[in-house]
Amino acid sequence: MHISRYQGFGNDFLIIFSDEIPSDASDMAERLCNRKKSIGADGLIFGTPSNTADAFFTLYNSDGSQAEVSGNGLACFGYALYKNNRAKKSIKVETKTALHPILISEDSTNSLLVQVSLSPPDTGPDFQNLDINLGGPEPLRVASVDVGNPHLVIEVDEIESVELGTIGPKVESHFMPIGCNIHLVSIVSQNEIQLRTWERGAGLTEACGSGAVAAASAANAWQAVSDEVKVVMPGGAATVILGDYPTYVCQVVDEGEFEALDD
Repeated sequence: MHISRYQGFGNDFLIIFSDEIPSDASDMAERLCNRKKSIGADGLIFGTPSNTADAFFTLYNSDGSQAEVSGNGLACFGYALYKNNRAKKSIKVETKTALHPILISEDSTNSLLVQVSLSPPDTGPDFQNLDINLGGPEPLRVASVDVGNPHLVIEVDEIESVELGTIGPKVESHFMPIGCNIHLVSIVSQNEIQLRTWERGAGLTEACGSGAVAAASAANAWQAVSDEVKVVMPGGAATVILGDYPTYVCQVVDEGEFEALDD
């Protein structure tokens, strides 16, 4: 079983192509994604055959839970399909919730870019009775967004002013057992926002593709940003292009193949 690792802005994934998903997939994800005992990653993606697309995408978070979709995960998966000659530059990937077009292209510096189309933004989980205590800073605006997976977007003046590693799981507990991705966003200009993420099933991550789309969509609904937004995350800056099917543009890095280490 070949295990490869790819990352988009520091949000990294192990990818395995197989005929079917192993019965112990959840345990495999928890073991292989452990950064101290094994390869380490934010999630484990299985690529299996699809009747309607180039491949079927199934993601397990680093804690073994299953996720519906991931922007960076899809970008990494699309690049892996292309690199391994499993698809051309125009790719379609099937998930449990949608069919996602993915396009591989080059920028002016000949760097490979991966463009992922996500589901149209919709209203996310109910937070009406949620008391959002950020440990000091007051939330300016809050939005619940679903782009195939659930997100809570909280606007603050300074995203570094909140101990997200402590606050994130406390806020997410309101949405259990399903959980929710928790984001802090700060509006820089009509064309730029800053974003930090507590990711469901993975904790603090360097970037979140679906979260970038959710945050840009929320800020656009607040009339704070335009339809094309630079989203600056700890791991790097992505571009989100809003529309009927929002697009997340990511630079993917191939980190090679690995063997699992013994526990």
